[in-house]
Amino acid sequence: SVPSSSSTFPRPAMSDDLVQLLVCGALLEGCALNAQMTDCGAVLLKATTTSPNYRFYALAGGPPKRPGLVRVASGGAPIEVEVWHMPSSKLGSFLVGIPHPLGLGKVELVDGEWVTGFICEAIGLDGATDITGCG
Repeated sequence: SVPSSSSTFPRPAMSDDLVQLLVCGALLEGCALNAQMTDCGAVLLKATTTSPNYRFYALAGGPPKRPGLVRVASGGAPIEVEVWHMPSSKLGSFLVGIPHPLGLGKVELVDGEWVTGFICEAIGLDGATDITGCG
C-alpha cells in the first residue's frame, strides 16, 4: 500500500548521510593529497580497481601532480582506485576545490558496480603523459 501524506517515515541512520566517492592518484591513502579526504571526515571503504576500460594520465602542470582517469572504448586497463565514504555535509565544499580538467562522473569498477568518482575531461590530456601501465 502507498503511505498517506500524513505518514511519518523513520529518520535516516547516520550511515545514510554518507556518500561514496571514488578516488585515484594523489588522493589515495598514504599519498600527497589524501589529507583532503580525511580532513573532510571521509573513511576508506575499499581499495579496488576500475574495469579494464580506462587509461590513466599524469596531467601537465602542478605541483601537485594530478592524474586523470579517462574511459576508453578500447585499449584500457584496470586502474587502482579507492572508494571512500564522505559525509554528505562536506561534499559541497570538497567539490568546489576540484580543479579543471577534473570532475566527477560515474566510474565502473572491476566487479561491474558504478561509483561516482574522479574523471578527466579529454581536453586535459593535452601535454599529459600516459601512465596506465603504472596502475
